[in-house]
Amino acid sequence: MVAMSSLPPPPQPRNPLHGVTLEAVVTALAAHYGWAELGQRIPIRCFAHDPSVASSLRFLRKTPWAREKVEGLYLFMLRDIRRSAPQA
Repeated sequence: MVAMSSLPPPPQPRNPLHGVTLEAVVTALAAHYGWAELGQRIPIRCFAHDPSVASSLRFLRKTPWAREKVEGLYLFMLRDIRRSAPQA
């Protein structure tokens, strides 16, 4: 009998969040939008008042609804970057 933890996770080649850490997501969003705009797009205190990656990570790891919003904005940002890239 094989234990569930010994099986490798199923591949997710079309999932843009697969293998991306929450820290990388927050860092990319802050670099792309800036903390001020990020706080306007997702009105949570960790983005609007004395923002930092560390405080954002602490909040987002405890708050599933906020994490979903951040991941959704990250996916939107990736699509927007792809759309604005020149077609080859």
